[in-house]
Amino acid sequence: MYIPRGVDVKTLDREKKWEFTPAASFRENDPIVGGDVFGEVPESQLMRHKIMLPPNDEGVIKFLAPAGKYSLLETVLKIEDVNGQIKEFTMLQKWPVRSPRPYAEKQRATAPLITGQRVLDAMFPSVLGGTCAVPGAFGCGKTVISQSLSKYSNSDVIIYVGCGERGNEMAEVLAEFPELKLDYPQDQPCSDPKYFGTEVDIMQRTVLVANTSNMPVAA
Repeated sequence: MYIPRGVDVKTLDREKKWEFTPAASFRENDPIVGGDVFGEVPESQLMRHKIMLPPNDEGVIKFLAPAGKYSLLETVLKIEDVNGQIKEFTMLQKWPVRSPRPYAEKQRATAPLITGQRVLDAMFPSVLGGTCAVPGAFGCGKTVISQSLSKYSNSDVIIYVGCGERGNEMAEVLAEFPELKLDYPQDQPCSDPKYFGTEVDIMQRTVLVANTSNMPVAA
């Protein structure tokens, strides 16, 4: 029931072709700054990746790839920076981890987070875009709550990080999640309207990060 040691999961295939769509708001010779979305790549029915210019970069667009299929290492954008140098960008980017993501403004939350658990929705309501913590001692049900949120909440994307979780708990997630389906009804405010009334795999919106530990917490 445990995840075996030494499992090597490959990263994204560098040879695979992904469907790239350039942003309609950008043309050659347009200025562009860090954080601007210059393209979009669909991964599944529910997840569409926004391809942004990395922070601390800016310049004038000299080349923007037309719509089509490209590998992660093919150049899809070229800009001329303030020093006159040409910089090339691919769909595979490395952003600094410890630097805060830049933003223009913090928007007010307007939609509730529907957890799918009536006691949480009634006694501990939250909003989409908000932050919550679930503290508790060993065996109190923190993992059960996090798994329930991943399965039933009206979130657009789930990033499930099992850091320090017992191996059998992560194995349960890996075995159960691929079999679950999502039904997008009309009353979920964050859902994409084109998926109303459809059923899709829950894994299409889920990212699992497994860093398990079967040792005691003190160890």
